[in-house]
Amino acid sequence: MSLRNGGHVRWAFDLASWRPSLTDLLLATSCIQPEEKARLAKFVFRDDFNASLIGRLMMRRFVHLATGLQYDQIQFDRDLKGKPFLKNEGYVIDFNVSHQGRYSVLAGLVTARDGPTDGKVPKIGVDVMKIEYSGGKPLGEFFRLMNRNFSDDEWRYIRSQPNEAEQLEAFMRNWCLKESYVKNVGVGITVDLRKINFAIGSKVLDRKKVVCDSTLKLNDVLFRDWRFEESLIDKNHCVAVALENFPLDADLTENCFEIIGFDTLVEGHKPLLAIDEHYCGGIINKEYKKSK
Repeated sequence: MSLRNGGHVRWAFDLASWRPSLTDLLLATSCIQPEEKARLAKFVFRDDFNASLIGRLMMRRFVHLATGLQYDQIQFDRDLKGKPFLKNEGYVIDFNVSHQGRYSVLAGLVTARDGPTDGKVPKIGVDVMKIEYSGGKPLGEFFRLMNRNFSDDEWRYIRSQPNEAEQLEAFMRNWCLKESYVKNVGVGITVDLRKINFAIGSKVLDRKKVVCDSTLKLNDVLFRDWRFEESLIDKNHCVAVALENFPLDADLTENCFEIIGFDTLVEGHKPLLAIDEHYCGGIINKEYKKSK
């Protein structure tokens, strides 16, 4: 495994196929920071615990590959908006994680060690969405309830699709793009989402090729320094990556998400913490969510 395209990673972990054993948990939870371990313990369901644990491991694996720092040397912190960042000095990288449906994903970016000459540091955000609606209400009623989350132009595009399946896909794509943007800037879904207006470019997404022709207007102003990657992980999951201050002429079409496994994430690990059988015993006893 290596960085691609001059410093990118795009990883997806299939959570649905991973039911960690006690041995896996003992190893994984020794490779994260104490505050991360405490945060993870608050999850009620194993699904959420597993997803967040994998996100932490992906961050550490990415930083290890990007910087050469050993696992036990890597220090993460959170900014005032709660977004994780690398605390170690001397490295210009950015990364973001997300999970939904059956996947946890990470998008990472490495900038030259001396940084950009214009002072504009590239930043990244990522979101993944399962293209599914299981809310029980008719889709039209669901759209009515979600009215405040999209601009008039976005709703026109969503509702212009010829059938409910394509309308749902358009809805999820727009939502995924919005989430990737707000995760990049670190504000969370607390802003007026109607003012974040995406214009979808390519109608069809693919698993083997990235499209980058959707555009963003915020308060009716076109964001020219942003690029948005869109692709599928599988036929039921779309993913969007928001890139700020990244060269507009760079070819990103090959930045498809790579499926990685647990063994890859812990390869060459160096534990930060002692093995904690009591902690992991409590996690093992947590229930998984029941499938609908």
